[in-house]
Amino acid sequence: MSDSKDSFPESEKAGVYRAIYQRRDMRHFLPDPLDEALIEKLLSAAHAAPSVGYMQPWRILRIRARATREALHGLVEKERQTTAKALGKRSDEFMQLKVQGILDCGEVWVVSLMEARERHLFGRRTMPQMDLASASCAIQNLWLAARAEGVGVGWVSLFEPEDLRSLLGMPDGADPIAILCIGQVPEFYDQPMLAKEGWAQRGDLNDYVMLDAWDEDKAIRAQQQWETTDE
Repeated sequence: MSDSKDSFPESEKAGVYRAIYQRRDMRHFLPDPLDEALIEKLLSAAHAAPSVGYMQPWRILRIRARATREALHGLVEKERQTTAKALGKRSDEFMQLKVQGILDCGEVWVVSLMEARERHLFGRRTMPQMDLASASCAIQNLWLAARAEGVGVGWVSLFEPEDLRSLLGMPDGADPIAILCIGQVPEFYDQPMLAKEGWAQRGDLNDYVMLDAWDEDKAIRAQQQWETTDE
């Protein structure tokens, strides 16, 4: 089949797919500051994301104060310890992983869902979680744009939301979903860090795609990709 008249030139398509497949969840950063013009490009890419009902539920807080960074680092470290205890037999293995670069990277952003989201019913009446899906699209936009610019991004989710909300003075109903570490990196990982460290491996695509109806055999195989024996 020939390309659509609206398709990108081959070189541009290659760049899109390269960003997708070479995107990494980074944990190792250089402290070099990012140019403000580049930051504006990344913010604009995030803000161009699709959102259900065009609600644009993302709110992005740039963290500039060193003391606030250190407080964020402390929240993540506290949850790291709690998560390790919950992992049972994999606790020691987990504690060997680097889970954040908050004190090292050029920029730290916190992404939160907006307050008063219940007012938006278009596309959310039966699926209120679509606000989270929309904000995740914004993060992915940012991530891919950053990779194309040679900038690393790490999504940190090890924190207690209420503690983070209190630290940053967020209103009731605003829900933080990500601490993003953004900056120059020594090098991009040649494969996802958790795969490289042996924590998990990417599953077989065939087990994640079903035809016409739920396929329990495939569902079981896909689930086995991340199940551990620590229970």
